[in-house]
Amino acid sequence: MPHQSPFLLDVDHLSVRFGGLVALADVSLGVQSGETVALLGPNGAGKTTLFNVLTGMLRPTTGQVRFNGQDISKYRVDQISRLGISRTFQLIRVFPGLSVEDNVRVGGLFGRTRAAPPLDARETQHILTRTGLRRLAHQPAGQLAIGDRKRLEIARALATRPRLLLLDEIMAGLAPPDARALIELVRAIHQEGVMILLVEHIMTAVFALADRLIVLHHGEKIAEGAPTEVVRNPVVVEAYLGEAPSL
Repeated sequence: MPHQSPFLLDVDHLSVRFGGLVALADVSLGVQSGETVALLGPNGAGKTTLFNVLTGMLRPTTGQVRFNGQDISKYRVDQISRLGISRTFQLIRVFPGLSVEDNVRVGGLFGRTRAAPPLDARETQHILTRTGLRRLAHQPAGQLAIGDRKRLEIARALATRPRLLLLDEIMAGLAPPDARALIELVRAIHQEGVMILLVEHIMTAVFALADRLIVLHHGEKIAEGAPTEVVRNPVVVEAYLGEAPSL
C-alpha cells in the first residue's frame, strides 16, 4: 500500500551522520501545498544539512524524503530539480562574468529534458520582471549590489520551475528597505502557488512569511507549530532566541 501523507514534502525519521558526528537525528517534518514553513535554529543545528538532503547533495544515513508521495532519498540533484524542488544558497553562487539574463538562462537549463525544455525568451523575461531584475538584464552579475544578487539567486531558482522553493538565509546582510522588498517578492512567489521552506534568522521576515515554524537544535527537532506559539516555547527561547521576541 502506498504511503499516505497530507504533506507534499514529507521527511520521515531522517538522520545524517558524518562518522561520529550526528548532523540530523531522527527528524520528521512536512510541508503542505500552499504553505510557507520557516526552519529555525542556531548555527550548527542541521538546517543547511537538511536542505542538502532535500536537494540531493547529501544522502541520508537513515530515513526517507518523499515528494508528492515519491521516495526521492537516493535521487540525484538534477532528478530532484526536475521533480520541482529548487533552492538558493546562503553564500551567493551567481556566475559573476555572465549577464543577469544569462545567469537565469543557465538556471533554466538545469535538469531539463526534451519533455521539459529550457526556458524560452518569453519565460526568461517574465522571471526577470517578477524578480525586479529586467532593468539589469545585460549587466554582469558580478557588478550587482547585494540585494540584486539575492534577487538573482531567487530568479535562477525560479528558472527551474519549482513547486517547492528552499530559501537559505536569503535576507542575511540586507538593509531594512531591501529586506522588506525581498519579503514582498517571496510573498508574491508563494501567492503564485510555490511552496516555501525557508531558513531565516531575521525574525521580522519569519513572522511576515511563515504559516508554521520548525525549530532544530543539535540536529533534533525541538518544536513545531504556529509562530506565536513556538517563539514563546521555553525550550526554544533557551536554545535559540535568548528571549521571546516582541510580536
